[in-house]
Amino acid sequence: SRRQRKPIPSFSKAASHRSAPSYETDPKIAAAVLPRPLQPSERPLVSVVLSNVKMHITPEFTFEIGAASFGVMATYDGVEGAYLLTMPMTTEAAVVGGRETFGEPKKLADMEFKRDGDEIVATVSRMGIKYLELNGTIGESLGAREYTDHAYCYKALPSIDKTRGFDGDPLLVRLEWQHKDDVVHSVDGNVVLTESPFDPLIDIPVRRLVRMEYEEGSTQSGGEVLRSVPGDWLLPFIHQRYDDTSGEGIEI
Repeated sequence: SRRQRKPIPSFSKAASHRSAPSYETDPKIAAAVLPRPLQPSERPLVSVVLSNVKMHITPEFTFEIGAASFGVMATYDGVEGAYLLTMPMTTEAAVVGGRETFGEPKKLADMEFKRDGDEIVATVSRMGIKYLELNGTIGESLGAREYTDHAYCYKALPSIDKTRGFDGDPLLVRLEWQHKDDVVHSVDGNVVLTESPFDPLIDIPVRRLVRMEYEEGSTQSGGEVLRSVPGDWLLPFIHQRYDDTSGEGIEI
């Protein structure tokens, strides 16, 4: 059962074209990347979403961005969601707002989202490296649908005092994305990961592609703080958020 929660406040409404695959990875790797108190999901699944988004800030003001998310499925308090390892964005405004308000692991990136007939290609590049690509052929229609996704991240500020980890205890945040899709199609495609020292997603290998879909619709977003956690729980995982390649690898 889910605990009763306050209504989640909306901070934006976005219309988007999305490519959204899910793939199975090694269960030991999926578990190793999760900071406490998150627990691995029953299946070692990775959620990947690449989007071309029109952000409707006010009735008079809309702007277009590229946005992506990459996360390993986890659970907390009985609610499943993707623990977000990275959220590349094409604009500084999208990065700053998400990081400061929700603690989302956003980074500036170059992104392309192209559809040519039934062929679709979406890519993410940073530091001159194209490290994530989704490609495929759009297939049968799956009809319109509405659904809710959850994700997890940590809101934390590294300490000015280098002998400490954080200025205060990190906060575990649950995000909620309410999707309303007018168009959904299956996609026969691939997830391609390329080596990058700054975004080592290739370390979470694709063992089996579970599904890939193309979606057109809108999303309403919000989130809430669930609890604080000891800084020691998050400290071994925080370096990648800042393109710090000095973090030690984990032997699996």
